[in-house]
Parts: sequence; C-alpha cells; structure tokens
Amino acid sequence: MNNPIEHPLVRAHLAAVARYTAPLPEPRRRELLADLREHIEVSLAECDPADEAAVRRVLEQLGSPRRIADAALDEEGGTRPEPESRGRTARTLVFAVLPVPLSFVPAIGPPLALAAAVIAASRVWRSTQWSRREKRLAALLLLSPVLVTPLAGIAAAVVSPFGLTATGVLAACVVGFCPALLAAFLLARSAARLRNAALTA
Repeated sequence: MNNPIEHPLVRAHLAAVARYTAPLPEPRRRELLADLREHIEVSLAECDPADEAAVRRVLEQLGSPRRIADAALDEEGGTRPEPESRGRTARTLVFAVLPVPLSFVPAIGPPLALAAAVIAASRVWRSTQWSRREKRLAALLLLSPVLVTPLAGIAAAVVSPFGLTATGVLAACVVGFCPALLAAFLLARSAARLRNAALTA
C-alpha cells in the first residue's frame, strides 16, 4: 500500500469526519477534508504506509473525527447542529413556502404572506438544526419581500403602458416572495443532510 490515504484506518477516520461535518457548507467541508488528507500524507511520507502504529499516532495527533468536526463547526459560528423532528421541520418549511400562494389572494394576501415569512424566519432562528450562517441566509431570503416586492411593483409600473395594474401588483408579489422558495429548498436540503449524518454517525 503506497498511498497512506488508502490505509483502512485513514479512510475510516476521513469518512467519520465527512459524516460529522455534513452541516458545514460544502466548499468548507471539501477544504477541511483536503487539508486533512494533505496533513496525513505529509506526516506519513517518511513512514512505511503499512505501519499501523505510525498511522494510529498520526491520527491521534489530529484528534478524533468528532473533535475535528466540532472545531470546524465552531469556526463557522455555532455549535453542532442537532436534527429536529420531521414534523417540526415540515411546519417550518410550510411557513417558508406559504407566502407564495398567499400572494395570489387579493388585498389580504400580501400582509398574510409577510406574516408567514416572519413566522418562518422566527422558527428558523430558534431552531437547533441549522448553523448560524444558514439562519442568516434563510432570514435574509424569507424577509426579502419587504424590499423586493416594492421594487418589482415599480418595475411592473414602468414596463406597463397602463401603470401599476392589479396584474402588476400580483406579479410583483409573486416575484417578491419567490426568494422564500429558495430559502425553503436550502433549509430542507440542509435538514435532510443533517438527519442522514445523524443516522450514519
């Protein structure tokens, strides 16, 4: 075995780090794993890759996979996220996507849509399963209709020869609340990844 990365102990260690760091943003996770591989290769360059004692020493110096993951998660601005129940996650995601259909309801729809977005952002912020970075991005997307909707309305009024029509208002509401769909997608993907990591840990 010429490549130390192919040693079963190294592969198991890196696989465990990959599982525990599932909540990290993917670029940061890839960077961390690449750094670990490089460190292991350099540390074992002068050793016989079949020397299990040497491999164990290098891995012990790195620290346990959970400790490495916790340190990386702390750097991202939070403690280890813990998965919530599927039901609680589903309710949060319902509030996140609710603004879009509500924007089709005349008169009372937009205020109700904004209220649903605020509730979704509040539930996300109180959640234990998303990192601080994910919470900030989701809150920004969920509350963006406050700015995006008026701008879309102005654009609709400028484009239309009749000014701001009822159709233009409706279109502005739909465009304004579309970022909520992106937030819901990102949150759902992150929650599923965390849940899978917890199952395989």
